[in-house]
Amino acid sequence: MSMFCYQCEQTAKGTGCTVQGVCGKDPVTAATQDLLIYSLKGLATVAHRLRALGHRDRHVDVFTVESLFTTLTNVNFDPAAIEQRVRRAVEFRNKLHQEYLDACAQAGTKPQELTGPAAWQPSADIQDDVKQIIQSPWVQKRIEEQGPDVTGLQELLTYGLKGLAAYADHAQILGQQDDSVYDFVYEALDFLATNPTDIDQLLSMNLKCGEVNLTVMALLDDANTGTYGQPEPTQVRITAKKGKAILVSGHDLKDLAMVLEQTKDKNINVYTHGEMLPANAYPGLKKYPHLIGNYGSAWQNQRTEFDAFPGAILMTTNCIQRPQESYKNRIFTSGVVGWPNVEHLNHGNFAPLVQAALDAPGFEADEPEKTITIGFGHNAVMSVADKVIAAVKSGDIKHFFLVGGCDGAKPGRNYYTEFAKLVPNDCVILTLACGKYRFNKLEYGNIDGIPRLLDIGQCNDAYSAIQIAVALAKAFNTDVNSLPLSMILSWFEQKAVVILLTLLHLGIKNIRIGPSLPAFVAPPILKVLVEKFNLMPITTPQEDLKAILG
Repeated sequence: MSMFCYQCEQTAKGTGCTVQGVCGKDPVTAATQDLLIYSLKGLATVAHRLRALGHRDRHVDVFTVESLFTTLTNVNFDPAAIEQRVRRAVEFRNKLHQEYLDACAQAGTKPQELTGPAAWQPSADIQDDVKQIIQSPWVQKRIEEQGPDVTGLQELLTYGLKGLAAYADHAQILGQQDDSVYDFVYEALDFLATNPTDIDQLLSMNLKCGEVNLTVMALLDDANTGTYGQPEPTQVRITAKKGKAILVSGHDLKDLAMVLEQTKDKNINVYTHGEMLPANAYPGLKKYPHLIGNYGSAWQNQRTEFDAFPGAILMTTNCIQRPQESYKNRIFTSGVVGWPNVEHLNHGNFAPLVQAALDAPGFEADEPEKTITIGFGHNAVMSVADKVIAAVKSGDIKHFFLVGGCDGAKPGRNYYTEFAKLVPNDCVILTLACGKYRFNKLEYGNIDGIPRLLDIGQCNDAYSAIQIAVALAKAFNTDVNSLPLSMILSWFEQKAVVILLTLLHLGIKNIRIGPSLPAFVAPPILKVLVEKFNLMPITTPQEDLKAILG
């Protein structure tokens, strides 16, 4: 069997996974995900035309973003669950197509003849379609037929849409939605369904994806802060306490809130893991005294850390790896996450998770208390903006570095640890996402009471970083590119892709990115990004710092 996938930074040999995904995805899962994307393009083709006639279907909207989210790296490895989504996509498309025909008749207009993904019908046994893709992987075939640059830009947009959909799904779960976002998702998928080859059109649509994602991140910021309050500077325990335990990983704050509510009288301590760390800074979540703190580090270390964790584990969004047998009976999934033969919890019923925690031994004794400080979202930072601005004007703060992004296991990421260690004492580091685990437990001190390390939050809290940068630029009567601010980003999967597209849409230049460049960014594409935005691969910490600071 064969496959082709190059949507993440760790892809095999830096070119593409062809036997099995570095993430653990097998050819059947990869092909079924490709089939889901294809069926979503068909659904979007119809939905895009139907919306132009004023017809919307919120169930289809939510299904579409959930399904895109399902295909992110390290989200769902269960081909049976993905196949069900393929069938539902076709069912929704057929339903909308009839509505489209009816709407055209009512409006007195001639319906367009729909072809390609919009006319595709799955085999009676979808596995027959899957086998065809395995025999001739679609992305690889397009690379051979139309070249790596065109295909790379098509895939860049596809991956940007996946990241955007993940954030849109997080937001809609908490009640924040915007029709313009769904409109763009359908527009972009419909555009991709035509197999576009014009480089300028593809670049334009990619930047539009970044623009719409800015709206999505604002929605998610409103959803999180509107539900759980503004994050506030908080000292978070990073060592264990005696007692039964549940570990919640991922990004979904609502799932964590429900777990906390369902365990408040159970004598179970709840810990965050990975990208859930920032949850400890939200007033609406840290009000629960049994939210003890954070356990472990970034997603790629989970197999060791979960094996050592003596309780139950919940994976709420992306980042799951193949569970080891030692904890497979006490790990659960929710939302769009899936792994074959791992129990999936629906409808906010976490009773099996709670029971697994009660059945597990828990921690036998308290570990010596250690803490780190988090919670520096845009609201917290801007509340001391006058102090920050004064420190810059006085020369006490010489430069800001945004160092963060996705973490991963591929060699080269120690760059970020070394970079953070080398940042001079008169500079401030802003950080976000799981890339911060490379250096967030080091001691940095402060500048006139301002911590030198400011943890902004999850990857989606890049919105906070943008708001902080815009506010500083306004205060100094300049633009973001003229600020004493440098962005040193690590990327891994599709959320990082869409955040980069957002930064490029905003015209932010001189971004350094690593540890390696995306395999789908062919040399002609990189040339354009370098010429227009001065996007730079990282080199060494010493060389990059010297280039930035002189």
